[in-house]
Amino acid sequence: MVDLNKEFGAYSKNLNKASKDSNINNAMTRAVKSYRENVATAMERYPHTPELAKEVRKIKEYSIENNEMLLAQAMDAIEKNKGKAFFATDRADALRILRDLIGTGKTVVKGKSMLGEELQVRHNLEEAGNEVWETDLGEFILQLKNDRPMHILSPAIHVPREQVAEIFSEFFQKEVPPVISEEVGIVREFLREKYFNADVGISGANVVAADTGQVVIIENEGNVRLCTGAPPVHIVLVGIEKLVPTFLDAMKVSEVTWRYANYTAPSYLNVISGPSKTGDIEKVTTYGAHGPKEFYVIFVDNGRSDMMKEESFKQALYCLRCGGCMYECPVFQVTAGYYGRTYLSGIGSVWTTFVDGGVEKAAPMLYTCLRCGRCVERCPMHIDVPLMVGKLRSKVIEATD
Repeated sequence: MVDLNKEFGAYSKNLNKASKDSNINNAMTRAVKSYRENVATAMERYPHTPELAKEVRKIKEYSIENNEMLLAQAMDAIEKNKGKAFFATDRADALRILRDLIGTGKTVVKGKSMLGEELQVRHNLEEAGNEVWETDLGEFILQLKNDRPMHILSPAIHVPREQVAEIFSEFFQKEVPPVISEEVGIVREFLREKYFNADVGISGANVVAADTGQVVIIENEGNVRLCTGAPPVHIVLVGIEKLVPTFLDAMKVSEVTWRYANYTAPSYLNVISGPSKTGDIEKVTTYGAHGPKEFYVIFVDNGRSDMMKEESFKQALYCLRCGGCMYECPVFQVTAGYYGRTYLSGIGSVWTTFVDGGVEKAAPMLYTCLRCGRCVERCPMHIDVPLMVGKLRSKVIEATD
């Protein structure tokens, strides 16, 4: 019999504490207001987006049903592009491949990746004797704070600028004022040399086109461009659910993702096919020009294929990681990512069940969900989280019988 009292104990304590935290309250109030205004502006400027989202839903449905075929196609395309593709069945397998590729004593710069959090990549590589730097501003803040992401898209959403100033002042050993532009500036200055001295750059991916093997990464800060372009080795970590049939499909998925993620258009859209190359001398294609000489893509399962087999839960794999549902969740608005583990809020409870500990570990999250449906209204894929949460609660009861 599972001891759910143990699972609920610390979780409930942290949830209640978070709801009374003035830093979280201040940060979330500002963030929710900004998010709603920005998305409203984006939809007004690009009114075709909801219809495009319906098309993307169909793309995702097809892709999940045909995932095995798309995976084989993508891996073959990457190899033909002079990259190297790997398939990892679980966390241990993925980390083993990473350690084999990187070794020890290396400097690694890393872009934001929820899969990276799921696998605990930075901590594992540090334990193996590597120096690893998070380059996303929010993730960098959390690395210094020794904290975990509290939003799927904006990891440091719970940290207001006043607290950021305190963290930076301590780390940089000089007074950093609570002025956002100055906080951003000091991190830019610090990380600049890290990019160009790094041995390896690691990134995630928003979507992968199976026909061409092209990896698509949406960003605004420019850190991913530097992570993937400056070091001699680029490693992509991506879940198998991110595969779609064609490059055109990938562009449609990308547009819907960034529109619901708070942006009319992102500052950067990175499309990466393989290692850098040139044909400028006698039209002979030579690999390893200004960018990386080596390009690796690790496709990770880690419970995703099990989710695909479950008719009641595979729609969770349609998630674009836009994070909009969390801003609309009444519980998340007052507790941030304390409503969750690696994956957060209602949709996170489904993901936790399959990739991060099973239904017993997800139980506290499942019973935190109000099943109000506000997440469904916001979600571009209209993922029915309340339905899945209800079904998983039944599994919790079965597990305790």
